[in-house]
Formats: sequence, structure tokens, C-alpha cells
Amino acid sequence: MSDRHFPLVVLGAGLGGLTLARVLQVNGLQAAVFDLEASPEARSQGGMLDIHEESGQRALHAAGLCEGFRTLVHEGGEALRVVAPDGTVRLDRADDGAGGRPEVDRSHLRDLLLASLAPGTVRWGRKAVAVRALGGGRHRVEFADGTTVTADLLVGADGAWSRVRPLLSAAVPAYTGMSFVEADLHEAEARHPAVAALIGGGFFLSVGEGKGFLAHREPDGSVHVYAALQAAEGWLDGLDLADTPAAKRAVLAEFDGWDEGLRALVADADGTLVGRRIHALPAGHRWDRTPGVTLLGDAAHLMSPFAGEGANLAMLDGAELGKALAAHPGDTEAALAAYERELFPRSAASAEMSAASMAMMFGPDGLRGLLEQFAAHAPDGAN
Repeated sequence: MSDRHFPLVVLGAGLGGLTLARVLQVNGLQAAVFDLEASPEARSQGGMLDIHEESGQRALHAAGLCEGFRTLVHEGGEALRVVAPDGTVRLDRADDGAGGRPEVDRSHLRDLLLASLAPGTVRWGRKAVAVRALGGGRHRVEFADGTTVTADLLVGADGAWSRVRPLLSAAVPAYTGMSFVEADLHEAEARHPAVAALIGGGFFLSVGEGKGFLAHREPDGSVHVYAALQAAEGWLDGLDLADTPAAKRAVLAEFDGWDEGLRALVADADGTLVGRRIHALPAGHRWDRTPGVTLLGDAAHLMSPFAGEGANLAMLDGAELGKALAAHPGDTEAALAAYERELFPRSAASAEMSAASMAMMFGPDGLRGLLEQFAAHAPDGAN
């Protein structure tokens, strides 16, 4: 079977790859996007995202989607509550609508981007299994179904374990020492009223040394919970997640002595628990300019989630790359050089901030550090 050729191929239909495709389209350019999922509905896209003025919202402006984005905002979602391990509320900040980081459901944001693209832009069910350079800046991608494509420009928007990254860098994500166990409590007001009252209407945090709970209220009334633990890389392997009662007991054993209301975030969860190890690329990850290929999002700068930057940066990367390509017609290398010149320092600063935030939050005095951080960035008049 002969290769099908495209001028610009994007691997990955996450927020970054879709933003790139949309910004290119706005500027009269086209991309072919390939994603391993069978369809947009193949799996859950995760929970809530706070979309930052200086990054995610800037990308949406470049994509011409600000008006649609505003219809997705979870009213009240910027509320913040911080609770000590003994159950004492230490910070309770309402969402007054004046913040610059409105909350949206990740899947709704992805749907907005998908709906904005010309039909056929995204090809589903195309898992890349091999990528190689052909010379002269051209690349070939082989998919699991046996098909192949070639590209004049290949963009790796394919996440933490990118197939494209090895063309540019030998770096691989490393375990950060932090693992998550995720849980959901459905119809919280009706079925879990005590949890609903504890969490409030927006984002919730409770941290102690080496562990904590992060949670948020979702637009459908459910509560999504992350039990975060500093643990050995193999710790999750010891959990039988298929045996939900046993998995809950194992997680709750790590929170022995914590307030029972907090422990209920796991004890009363509906459905199965999900484990996730947190990995990161080295802060300051970069590569030499290599013809015909670049990266964006987690493929370029995977970091821990403790600064809330990952999705925002992926979208900004996509927008900035799209704008650079539009600004340098016929000179892809100049566009990529301009894009990467801004990408590297921007992503390094965010990666360093994410790593520092994780170390602070789960350090010996994380609760105090967290409260001081929120106080320093509080809107005028906020608690």
C-alpha cells in the first residue's frame, strides 16, 4: 500500500492538537489530525480545567472560540475551599465571577474544538506505531492498521509517551514520586450530601505531609476526587483496583487519623477507583532544531498537575505554532524556529513552578505554604 501524503500531519487529537488545527483553519491552512482513539466518545476526557487568561484563553481567542467557551463555563466553579486533615476549614473563597481562571469540563472544551473543525480533519482509530525521518524534513508515520502517511511537517501532539519525541530528544518521562487514586461521587447533593457540603461549589484541597485530597464539583452535580500520595513507583501495583472494597481499604489506610468526612471522599465513592502515576519530563526539556518536526503539549513538556498548567500550555502551544506557520508562508523552518524560541523558556518556567508546587504542597508544612500561596494571589477583597 502506498503512502498517502499530507503537507502537515498532527498526531494526537487532544486539546493542543485540536487548537493547532483550528488556528491553522482560521488562517486558511489545513492539517490532517490522527488519533488512536476509535471515536471522540471512546473514553472519558477527565474532569474540570481552569482556563487561564494568559494561556488557555489566549489560545481560544486565536481560535475564534471565546464566545463558545463562555457558554461552557461552570458558574461558581472558581470557588475554593482548603481544609486541614482534622476537618477544620482554613480557607473558604466564593466565586464572585471576577477571577481569571473559569472552570470548564475538559470533554466539553474538546467538543467545542472538534465542532469548529472542517469535517474529516480528524482521522480516528489511527494508532501510530512507528515514525521515521525520510530526509529533507519529510517523515513517515506507520499506523497499527497497516496504513502509512508521509508529511512535510509532522507535529507530535501525542502526549506523555509520544512516538514523535524520539526523533528530537532522548528524554523520557520519569516518575515524580506521586501517585493518584481517582474516585467519583455521583449526584452528590442527593446521594452524598455530607460530601457535597464539605467540598462546596468549586475546587477543594486538603493536604498533609506526603498526601492529600484534591476534589472538584462538576457541572453534572458529581464530585471528582484525587487521593494523592507520595509513594514508591510500584505502590499502585499492590492495589487490586478490580476489588473496590479492598482498594478503598488500602487507600484509606494511608489516611489513618484523618477526619472521617475527608475519608468519606474515598470510602463513599461510587464505582471503581482508578490509579494513575504522575510522570514528568525534565524541567527545561528542549531539543535542537530538526527539519520538518516539532512537539507541543505533554509531548514537549510533560509536568505534574500541581500548577494547573498542562492543558493551558498545550492549547497555547497549538495556537502559537499555528500563528507562526501562518506568519511564515512557505518557510516552515523559520516558523518552527520562531515557535520553539518562545516554547522552551515558557514551558521551562511552568515545569519548574509545577515541581516546586508539588514539593511545597506535600512537604512537612504544606498546608501553611498552600494558604500563604493562595493569600498572595487572592483577588482584591477575597478571604
